[in-house]
Amino acid sequence: MNEVTFKNKIYQVDDNGFLVDFNQWDRNFVESLAPSLKIENGLSDNHWKVINFIRDSYKELGRCPLVYQTCKMNDLHLSEFKNLFPTGYLRGACRLAGITYREGYIQHSLMEGVEEEADSDFPDKTYTVDVRGFLVNPYEWDNQFAVYKAYEMKVPEKLTHRHWQIIHFLRDFYKAHNRVPTVFETCEANKIEIEEMEQLFPDGYHRGAVKIAGLRVR
Repeated sequence: MNEVTFKNKIYQVDDNGFLVDFNQWDRNFVESLAPSLKIENGLSDNHWKVINFIRDSYKELGRCPLVYQTCKMNDLHLSEFKNLFPTGYLRGACRLAGITYREGYIQHSLMEGVEEEADSDFPDKTYTVDVRGFLVNPYEWDNQFAVYKAYEMKVPEKLTHRHWQIIHFLRDFYKAHNRVPTVFETCEANKIEIEEMEQLFPDGYHRGAVKIAGLRVR
């Protein structure tokens, strides 16, 4: 746990700069943090609309809303969202809303019958995952992990060429830059709209695509 001070007020943040205590959040935190997240001309009504939507959704549902839901409910195209929050959804909007990317990630695995759906040629293998089901060591990843994780997460169909295109892009980007690309970067590089991303990975970009690719946001 670390501390940051904005206008003589101390805030507790984690190692990634996310607010530890949701209830410690206030406008001062947002206004002071925004310039470091490439929001240089002040916060507009649209910024606050998104931030308040995320906080209200968390209060009501107990989890961070998906980027798909936030865009839809605020009538924003992905390009418009990127202009508002250049550093990304989780690392920009959610961070400003005082919610860590870890919120709402715990899931119950329902693996019964997975062997029938996965490739029978896959050998038995053990993977180390964290409490939210993310692969701890991204270099343990293989196609078997992706297939089993997709089944567990109830991806509506077997992984298609389009799924694998996104998955391999994520992994190649991570190897080249040592970070997970934002949803903006992934959509732009693969010429995909947010609606198609939602159809491919209904659990979300980070909770779906990134997790299946064996990565996690740091």
